[in-house]
Amino acid sequence: MNSFAQTKDSASFSFSLQQSIKYALENQKDVKNAIIDEQIAQQKVNEIMGMGLPQISSSFDLRNFVELPTSLIPADFFGGPPGTFAAVKFGTKYNATAGIDASQLIFSGDYFLGVKASKTFVEISKKSTERTKIEAASTISKAYYTVLVNQERMQLMDATIVRIKKTMEDTKALLDNGFVEKLDYDRLIVTYNNLMTEREKVDRLLQLGVYLLKYQMGMDIYANLILTDKLTDIKLEVLSDAATQKFDYEKRVEYSLFDSQYKLAKLDLKRQRFSYLPTAFAYGSVSGAAQRNEFDIFDTDKQWYPTGVIGAKVTLPIFTGFQRHYKNQQAKLSVLKAENNVDFIKKSIDLELASATSILKNAAMSLENQKKNIAIAEEVVRVSKLKYEQGVGSNLEMITAETSLKEAQTNYFNALFDALVAKIDFDKANGNLK
Repeated sequence: MNSFAQTKDSASFSFSLQQSIKYALENQKDVKNAIIDEQIAQQKVNEIMGMGLPQISSSFDLRNFVELPTSLIPADFFGGPPGTFAAVKFGTKYNATAGIDASQLIFSGDYFLGVKASKTFVEISKKSTERTKIEAASTISKAYYTVLVNQERMQLMDATIVRIKKTMEDTKALLDNGFVEKLDYDRLIVTYNNLMTEREKVDRLLQLGVYLLKYQMGMDIYANLILTDKLTDIKLEVLSDAATQKFDYEKRVEYSLFDSQYKLAKLDLKRQRFSYLPTAFAYGSVSGAAQRNEFDIFDTDKQWYPTGVIGAKVTLPIFTGFQRHYKNQQAKLSVLKAENNVDFIKKSIDLELASATSILKNAAMSLENQKKNIAIAEEVVRVSKLKYEQGVGSNLEMITAETSLKEAQTNYFNALFDALVAKIDFDKANGNLK
């Protein structure tokens, strides 16, 4: 359950990983644009389908002949010399024509297959949106885990600083009473100062990680974000083996994208073959014309001369310079190319599954080893500190143990982050990252 509170300066959120992903899918720029692209694709389908609906248009043409056109007619019509022409002006100064035209597509192979192809294009757009969401989930997961790892690193570092500070205070008391050398105390001061410097670095990295997470989520970077998931709740087991199990490629959106592109290529091939078929449409128009010597076009007492026509037209290309043949060949080659892409993506998925499985197994094994190393290093620190307090161990031995513990912790956190990233990549390869 995510909590939301509006403060005077900024908002406050408490999010699990899944809630962070959900927030990103609603607010991240790439996801929002992908959804808009999907809507654009749907509107493109509507546009193409509109080509099959009746097309109606109207027109109005008004002409003012500043100079009436001149026509040449045989002069012998008027008793003139044969073989000569007389220049005569016909018509009126003002002419107007108003009309309505309508047409309806009856049959077109390009149109019907174009509608199918546009719907496939919408499918591709939807799958592209899904892929964008998966990429967003992967990015958010890695950023989220980065913050969790740095938070745990800070907790362990704070515990180490408290322990070193206590030892330093005890050593100072022993120094004041002459039981230890100043060198022992100075070594602890150096160790403490180094830890404080490293803590400041980790703290800055932690803040930067939180900023990056909020940025990738599409959240105001100045908002207060609290992560509610715990690293202890994350399971890193490999639940399936890509090398031995038959994978359902439909689970991967990348395969679906290539498969849709293959379908689109086949539709284009069919469209090219349909180009040999005729195209038929019906049409009709009604218009009226007015001719005046005075500008009284809209005078209802004067007559307009109507014209009406209906008809049908069938066109059939006979020879186009072999263009249709070459377009058909190009479409066939595009289908072969799409088939190759589908085969390639299958092999790529197989390789990605095998690789992700192996990397996760190795990362989980390395993490377990680093956990054991930390336990051993902690025991060494405990024993060396006890020996030092009892006067049978050296200050240098205790500091060396602390340094080894710090190194073991660093290795552990690196292994932990690698394992978390490997788990994300494994889930993504298996099509389980949503």
